[in-house]
Amino acid sequence: MDILALTDIHGRAGKVRELVGAGLADDADLVLVTGDITNFGGGNEALNVLKPLLEVGRRIYTVFGNCDGRDVPKVLEELGVLVHNRRVQIDEVGIVGLGGSNPTPFRTIWELSEDEIRGVLVRNHRPGDFILSHVPPYGTKADLTRSGLHVGSRALREFIEEHRVPLVVTGHIHEARTVDRLGETVIVNPGPLFRGYYAWITVKDETEVELERL
Repeated sequence: MDILALTDIHGRAGKVRELVGAGLADDADLVLVTGDITNFGGGNEALNVLKPLLEVGRRIYTVFGNCDGRDVPKVLEELGVLVHNRRVQIDEVGIVGLGGSNPTPFRTIWELSEDEIRGVLVRNHRPGDFILSHVPPYGTKADLTRSGLHVGSRALREFIEEHRVPLVVTGHIHEARTVDRLGETVIVNPGPLFRGYYAWITVKDETEVELERL
């Protein structure tokens, strides 16, 4: 399975059009978007941002980020692409979605307590499932800020370690573009698409990841 992974678009519809125009979605079996589709914008903006990807006709699943407007989840639900607090099965792969972030100092729109994060994962995850999460797991390269602080979710990290999740696709921390590992778990933060970053993930016997830029 070939996965095009995107995160942190922050309303830059032009970057999505550029990506689609370059044919980068054409060969993907699946497109995963880990949220912050808008920059505190609403559902209509999210629709405008995602429209070029939707028109390609590939399977798309997304969660909302902490900076997406209150009505963004409703629009994503109507489009049939929302996977927050649910599980989807794509061929042999199951994916569980986790939107928003753990609490931040900025009191953004969608913030969940660690107990709420744990609850989403416990309710939906089955052995072998991937996780699509806006917030990265705590104490990894994917949650390391420029100031040297780790700000990811401790509940997500604990869940990953307990259940040996094969793949976690995340975002949220713009400067933490990386491929990291927690034991056997591959953690991918593609980097923000508003800066032209994306990731190409190939899942076969082993998971291979290429971090790319437009």
